[in-house]
Amino acid sequence: MTDEKKHQQSVHPAREHPNAVIKDAHKEISGHADADKIAHQFMMNKANQLRLVFWETTAGCNLECVHCRRLDVSHELMKNDLTTDESKHLIDGIADESECILVLSGGEPLFRPDIYEIAQYACDTGLTVALATNGTLINEEVAKKISDSGIQRVSISLDGATSETHDLFRKLPGSFEAAISGMKQLQSLGMETQINSTIAKHNVHEVKQLYQNAIDLGVQALHIFMLVPVGCGVEIAEDQMLDAQKYEEVLNWFYDISREEKIQTKATCAPHYFRIMRQRAKADGITISPKTHGMAAMTKGCLAGQSICFVSHNGDVFPCGYLPVSCGNVLTKPFKEIWHESSVFNDLRDQDKLGGKCGVCEYKKVCEGCRARAFYETQGDYMAEEPYCIYEPKKITDKNGF
Repeated sequence: MTDEKKHQQSVHPAREHPNAVIKDAHKEISGHADADKIAHQFMMNKANQLRLVFWETTAGCNLECVHCRRLDVSHELMKNDLTTDESKHLIDGIADESECILVLSGGEPLFRPDIYEIAQYACDTGLTVALATNGTLINEEVAKKISDSGIQRVSISLDGATSETHDLFRKLPGSFEAAISGMKQLQSLGMETQINSTIAKHNVHEVKQLYQNAIDLGVQALHIFMLVPVGCGVEIAEDQMLDAQKYEEVLNWFYDISREEKIQTKATCAPHYFRIMRQRAKADGITISPKTHGMAAMTKGCLAGQSICFVSHNGDVFPCGYLPVSCGNVLTKPFKEIWHESSVFNDLRDQDKLGGKCGVCEYKKVCEGCRARAFYETQGDYMAEEPYCIYEPKKITDKNGF
């Protein structure tokens, strides 16, 4: 039996894809005459239901990326990383709340020698497990361990379409080629792979080639992340953040390629995309539905504290990896209690608390703006208006007579 067939047979039937819940619902309703209404109801029913947990398994990493969300990345495992037993306790707490997707990230998760044991344990609890890695440590042996652990998809970070651009941002010559080599090792075992790319001024000129590279490399998905000023990102924000107009242009281009349906695409940390999607569809006379826009019709922009959260390497829980407001620690409080009772999470779930133009925007239910960028721009108010949005809500333009 080939390694690929062994891997396919080991896949848990309930975990065929990291977006299994939404994907199954999409298949079920996409052909329905009232698909748009049903999709809206699906979103409402799933409001505040945990779908996705990003866990920083360690702060240790072999790279020193200039945009890292951390300021204190170590080249070795941190003493206050959760132990194996503490990690399993965290997983039990997450599984008790929801059979969601657990993304094992870092730092660099492959720094942990127990990462395969942790992944297998999470799979056994019913969670869908994905791995987010820089890819440079994946050789034939590591790829086999990843595959055997039950991990369903591996996302690999490529922050440029060329080695020159990527390696400069990652501060390691050869990291681009190493990441692609690691990706191919995984693909040889039949594993799903995905490219994650943070878009900033240094690589925005390469986005079209990045998209073509993703197609040529045979990955299942391309996820773009718009740079958020947190951690090391604060230090480069002035030089690297796209202005609001360029941000808009990139997301309109991303909408265009999503319509080609050559590859799965997702704009992350870019909630305006869901406003743009509706504006563009309306201009084309199209009603947004799973039939016309796939799974993008069944989700929305900022999900921080509503459907997703982030757990740091020491057990602190945050709304997302870019909003540095702690909601509790799993070593002192059950995960379920944090998820349901955190005042920060409950703020983020109340759209009536959105400030500025976000609060009066007709698209707030599908966008909500980036709460992390609002926090950065105001130095602390995560419910303030999104600072990198050029759209003026109708309530404002009507009031001003435009």
